[in-house]
Amino acid sequence: MSTIAYLVNQYPKVSHSFIRREIFALERKDIQIKRFSLRSSPEMLVDPDDQVESRKTCSLLNASWPTHARSSFTLLMTRPARFLRAFSQCLAMGYRSNRGLIRHLFYFIEACTLSQQLRKHDISHIHAHFGTNSAAVVMLTHHLTGSTYSFTIHGPEEFDKPECLAIARKVRYAAFVVTISSFGRSQIYRWIPCDDWPKIKVIHCGLEPAYRDNTIPVPDNRRLVCVGRLCEQKGQLLLVQAVARLVRDQTDIKLILAGDGPHRAEIEQLIDQYGLQAYIEITGWVSSQQVRKELLAARALVLPSFAEGLPVVIMEAMALRRPVLSTYVAGIPELVIPGENGWLIPAGSIDLLADGLKQVLDTSPSKLREFGEKAQQRVLSRHDIEKEAERLKQHFLSCTGSTRC
Repeated sequence: MSTIAYLVNQYPKVSHSFIRREIFALERKDIQIKRFSLRSSPEMLVDPDDQVESRKTCSLLNASWPTHARSSFTLLMTRPARFLRAFSQCLAMGYRSNRGLIRHLFYFIEACTLSQQLRKHDISHIHAHFGTNSAAVVMLTHHLTGSTYSFTIHGPEEFDKPECLAIARKVRYAAFVVTISSFGRSQIYRWIPCDDWPKIKVIHCGLEPAYRDNTIPVPDNRRLVCVGRLCEQKGQLLLVQAVARLVRDQTDIKLILAGDGPHRAEIEQLIDQYGLQAYIEITGWVSSQQVRKELLAARALVLPSFAEGLPVVIMEAMALRRPVLSTYVAGIPELVIPGENGWLIPAGSIDLLADGLKQVLDTSPSKLREFGEKAQQRVLSRHDIEKEAERLKQHFLSCTGSTRC
């Protein structure tokens, strides 16, 4: 089959290991992937696989301005009707977007450059991850070249502002659209005509078989870990306040906040305010190997999210036989079953979160092991990377070689 192009806003990136897993699995199935990103990741890449991926990835914004200008001028001269149609689509998206018209003009220029790359490599289908700027660029590329495209919606940004992101427009012209949970599919259904509903396919993020090999039992300790970007949607500020209540009641606890982000200073200030330096530790950015170590060292993962798609770290924790305490948010209840493989609480309550933490800490090691076994069984049955990649491959095969699916 023809080569498939993959476009991501930033790739490779520490938090995008699930995209790397998907690409690797597709390549094992004889799908050739040409990697593109809009911009290079500013993060230092520690993982050897990410370092290799970086060398394989073409960053569109790394091209010189003469290259962008030449690509745009060539398309204007050789495909004027398509050029003008794509430009009108760019204006239509830009006027309604909260990101503004100027930024969408940059997306148009990037689409022109990507179009020339597709022609150079004889690529007829593009897949983007996230329904934001990368999906905008591949939609404009479709109008410029006639190539088919698809994209994966992860959430929650696409669910929060679908009109500003022109989700319905992007779905309208797409060959198909992937969501990573049934919840995600339902949210997209809300914003598109029912005639486009058959385009929405649920394909889960997958985990490698290596996760089956963990034999480290749940430790009998008081250590919990929260893995995620330190930001408003993950609920870490609420988590600090819940830990403060437990400490006030003389409950022994150690919480690891694995990650970094815009709320770090505010979280550190709250830790100082409550005098929790001995109870809460912030690691900063962590590699995928470090995430694995933190999960294995804890008795459970805690993720008190306010908004989500379906967090990959929950899948990873469950695959490592670690039960999860999280919230009834988005696709999380599709994996975490209260009383069977973890605990779920309503989002936004300090009292309920504190009660949930206490329950996790008071659960016996034997019960934790039982939860962990069931957690692994559930996640591996639903998130096998080989099965999910095969499903995605079939959708790509249905599109390759034609301008329509």
